[in-house]
Amino acid sequence: MEYQPFSQQEIERYSRHFVLPGFGEEAQAKLRGGKVMVVGAGGLGCPVLQYLVAAGVGSIGIIDHDQVSLSNLQRQVLYSINDLGKSKAEAASKKLLGLNSFVGVHTITQKIDSSNALEFLRAYDVVVDCTDNFPTRYLLNDACVLLNIPLVYGSIFRYEGQVSVFNYNQGPTYRDLYPQPPDPNTVPSCEEGGVLGVLAGIIGSLQANEAMKILTNYAEPLSGKLLLLDSATLETHLITIPNKNERKNVSHLINYDDFCKPTIKTQNTMKEVTVQELKALKDNGADFQLIDVREPHEVEICEIGGELIPQAEIPHNVDKISKDKQVVIHCRSGARSGNMVKWLETNHGFTNLYNLKGGILAWAKEIDSSMPTY
Repeated sequence: MEYQPFSQQEIERYSRHFVLPGFGEEAQAKLRGGKVMVVGAGGLGCPVLQYLVAAGVGSIGIIDHDQVSLSNLQRQVLYSINDLGKSKAEAASKKLLGLNSFVGVHTITQKIDSSNALEFLRAYDVVVDCTDNFPTRYLLNDACVLLNIPLVYGSIFRYEGQVSVFNYNQGPTYRDLYPQPPDPNTVPSCEEGGVLGVLAGIIGSLQANEAMKILTNYAEPLSGKLLLLDSATLETHLITIPNKNERKNVSHLINYDDFCKPTIKTQNTMKEVTVQELKALKDNGADFQLIDVREPHEVEICEIGGELIPQAEIPHNVDKISKDKQVVIHCRSGARSGNMVKWLETNHGFTNLYNLKGGILAWAKEIDSSMPTY
């Protein structure tokens, strides 16, 4: 492959890449000719942008319509207190051009939606999803499917993060992982549930690595695989994403806010067990799995046993839920656990899940009247 010679300054700047086995000038030239659009200049977007610009990706796009706020500074390391109130895209662009003047940075301060997504993304080789909401994730997935552009996905919540590559060489897409969005009432935002600041740097760096793999082919991207990382324990899991060919259902962009709104589901189609039936399972030593989807502070008040997987962490821990035996999911009243049963059935094909009818409140009323309730 022919490419323009590097200047002496570029040779010095990228010298550690030039001497890197399996990388060298050829891969660096591919980076220089690469075009990456980063959607979201927040916790994930900051490290993605910094490392891609430092690495010498020739053209970087930034889409973000938000402004810098004080709560951002805990994890969004491109900004300082002097940037409060400023456009994130424009403040990031200024910092990035100071980092590497050989890179071109294009900023878009409009909100990306179905009316402009194809126009914004079509000129780029890779799209990196650094957003924090389901409507935009589905929008980016569908736009990348229609444009045939690889999508690098990342998400963070509390202490855990996820990374994958979608739509790479006709590989699995985000819809193969999550065909339907979860009820937004069951998945708190980072504002509600918190996030460890350094986790954004870890996951964002991994996303930048995947984008560089796609541009240079120096290694195989995470296509068809979902990397799960727990920053508290440093445990990682690599889950295979089956290619269900959900791309066939993407023919145009839709209203993703409407698509991700909670739908009213009839309750009579969901399998349930009563508290008396659960007590019988426990008393008889039955082989079943009991999962509590409440928050840790609720467990401190009262509990009936089982494995604690708070509802917001269910999407990150699907592999911990058995498909081979009866699984009973419970919460305080049965509402959250019912939502989780429906979501797991819809998105992951579970057929062995049962909601505990009435939850712990029913257990306290009918089985153990001495149990404290809240």
